[in-house]
Amino acid sequence: MKKIIIVGGGSAGWMTASTLIKAFPKKTITLIESPNIPIVGVGESTIGGIRNWTNFLGINDKQFLSETDGSYKLSIKFTDFYQKGETFHYPFGMPYHHKNYYRKNDWYFKKTMMPKTPVYDYADCLYPQMALVNQNKMSYNIKNQIPYFKFNQDTAFHFDATKFGIWLRDNFAIPKGVIHIKEDIKTIEKNEDGIKSLNNKHTADLFIDCTGFKSLLLSKELEEPFESYENLLPNNSAWATRIPYKNKEKELVSYTNCTAYNNGWIWNIPLWSRMGTGYVYSDKFIDDDSALKEFQNYLGTKELEFRKIKMRVGIHKRLWVKNVCAIGLAAGFIEPLESNGLFSVHEFLFALMRNLSRGKVSQWDKDNFTTECKFMFRSFAEFVALHYALSHRTDTPYWQSNYNKTWCEDLINLKPFLTNAFSESSYNRIHDFEFKDTAGIHCIATGMHWNPTDLNLMLYKSHFNKDQLFDTWLPFVLNLDKRKENWNKAIASELSLNKFLEKEIYANK
Repeated sequence: MKKIIIVGGGSAGWMTASTLIKAFPKKTITLIESPNIPIVGVGESTIGGIRNWTNFLGINDKQFLSETDGSYKLSIKFTDFYQKGETFHYPFGMPYHHKNYYRKNDWYFKKTMMPKTPVYDYADCLYPQMALVNQNKMSYNIKNQIPYFKFNQDTAFHFDATKFGIWLRDNFAIPKGVIHIKEDIKTIEKNEDGIKSLNNKHTADLFIDCTGFKSLLLSKELEEPFESYENLLPNNSAWATRIPYKNKEKELVSYTNCTAYNNGWIWNIPLWSRMGTGYVYSDKFIDDDSALKEFQNYLGTKELEFRKIKMRVGIHKRLWVKNVCAIGLAAGFIEPLESNGLFSVHEFLFALMRNLSRGKVSQWDKDNFTTECKFMFRSFAEFVALHYALSHRTDTPYWQSNYNKTWCEDLINLKPFLTNAFSESSYNRIHDFEFKDTAGIHCIATGMHWNPTDLNLMLYKSHFNKDQLFDTWLPFVLNLDKRKENWNKAIASELSLNKFLEKEIYANK
């Protein structure tokens, strides 16, 4: 594995090239991309794991945000998913802990004592950075005025994915030795080992397929079967566009907003100079033209350039076949909810690095790469599916279908597939009566009113009557509101996100 060729550019291709040249500087890494094929380029929103990857590469966000129309992201907001009129947040990082006055299920006691408490209060009480989100401010938190908030770990990015790929190409990959070839792949020669050469001249020990949904090498040439996730994830299409700011100071926020709509949901991603927005939907319930009209009605305008995207939802049976490995859309795709597109890229690359690190690569190594990637992919896909499974909307046929759907036969048969989002969340709610902090299930479940504990359970398990229960937990409940008040006061003098970016990132632009 001394010579590696990456086929395809874009964010996936250049993330792959950058990662491999960083991890294996002595290998010959070449990227071949067509000068004539457009890039999908709508992966404008990331989640917290992107920090692991940028830290591994050793790149600082100040180096690329100003060149990629970028901004900082603290959370994902969900609007109208449980029912119309309700919102909740899934912030990055871990919920606040303090051994002397924090109990894991304190907020659920608050909700029980004060039933009118809105579900968005959960994140407000457990994540200090929600004070920044709610006041639309940003801070490096150098003086630790927001306890437990670590700026370099608990933030992600909004950026133009196409510009990000170009930045990686020009400022990281090529300067560190990646060979860049612009050339259409006109012929692919094969042998018993897989791909023999490209255009009768480009040879390698390993070919990495980054050719997007068409999956030129893995799917088209090696004919690896594709496992559809259409029974798990309802959406397969999207319309995307860009909209200008009307009031940038107000509209440039530190979260991606996801709004459930008639036949799917709509994203809104605020970048520095404009916003990206799109309607993700199922063509089983609405045709493309009607979906576009719905989207235009939602936006209140037709005077924009709209781009249609058809999504192949699922993953290939094997991700490393013979001498071909797939990364990005060429391997598989979930759907845009939870900003998982680039997440799967860098997580698959981490698995690739692990399996290349032994030098030689056996069939066992290839199969373990598939195992590691598909386990992560399946778990994330189920996490995304929970956003639909926990919804109680029934106002359209699309949402009625979600409401009445049997989501996982394995739960009924007690045969969970490994430990993924469905089985883990169900087990924790049944057995431990609390959700783990380490993933976003607790935020999504709470936002959807699927709480791990409730009054009847508390009475059943505690041997208290209602008054005794409330007297015991009241100090902890009151503390939630007190610390939320303190967090809001602590950041009152911080700059708005717009002014923060203007000062820290775009001052010299």
